[in-house]
Amino acid sequence: MDYLEFNFTITPVNPGYEILTAILADIGFESFMETETDLLAYISSDKFSVKDIENMDILKNGDFSIGYKYKIIKDKNWNEEWESNYSPVFIAGKCCVRNPFHPKDENYKYDIIIEPKMSFGTAHHETTSLMIGQIMALDLKGKRVLDMGCGTAVLAILAAKMGTSNITAIDIDEGAFYNSIGNIERNQVGFIKVLLGDAKMIDGKFDVIFSNINRNILINDIPVYAKHLNKSGFLLLSGFYETDIPVITDKAKSCNMKFLGAAGNNNWAFLKFQTK
Repeated sequence: MDYLEFNFTITPVNPGYEILTAILADIGFESFMETETDLLAYISSDKFSVKDIENMDILKNGDFSIGYKYKIIKDKNWNEEWESNYSPVFIAGKCCVRNPFHPKDENYKYDIIIEPKMSFGTAHHETTSLMIGQIMALDLKGKRVLDMGCGTAVLAILAAKMGTSNITAIDIDEGAFYNSIGNIERNQVGFIKVLLGDAKMIDGKFDVIFSNINRNILINDIPVYAKHLNKSGFLLLSGFYETDIPVITDKAKSCNMKFLGAAGNNNWAFLKFQTK
């Protein structure tokens, strides 16, 4: 499947990036990457509508100056693109996330091989690295784990390498679904169960749920997560900005969940909750 890469420039950057990202997520954009001067946003060609872009209210808002251009990224060229730009990610001195063509570094306890394609879960983004850092602080042995919105399945694979074998990974995107299966095979953790769909696919109770998606989906799905968590179960969330912390925290508390802590990196946020 082909993707479109949009390159947006916006002034002022703050809060322009945050507002624009939320709007784009609502109209089907799946992944985002901020540079010092631009916001890169990605959407599959089958979900793209010119009218959705043209009708964005922010383009008519005099408080912001916005320009954009886009290009088509052919699916067959995606791995080649990554091989020319993708470097390993090292997290907290314990985890290395690397592409298959990178050599293994024996100094890291958790070695995760990810071929990203268009699933965007390489740990380069702040939200993924935040999640990995927080997950490594947990004891997952013997726990039932759900990786919701799994992308490349990097978090599910980490959970497997941390000692749990009861893991489900779910993503609504077909490309992410197949990419997750491939990465699970590469890391020899084939016991991870991968499902194609949204939160309606969640079945049974879990001890820990990871969800690295976006603000609007999280707000919608937190009640579902709460229903499927065991007593004293943990919910780890990312994929949103620090300014979104109050509304997401309020939603979790309304579902009888206790706030345990927050972390952040470059305005991106992580939240941890526990069922009462």
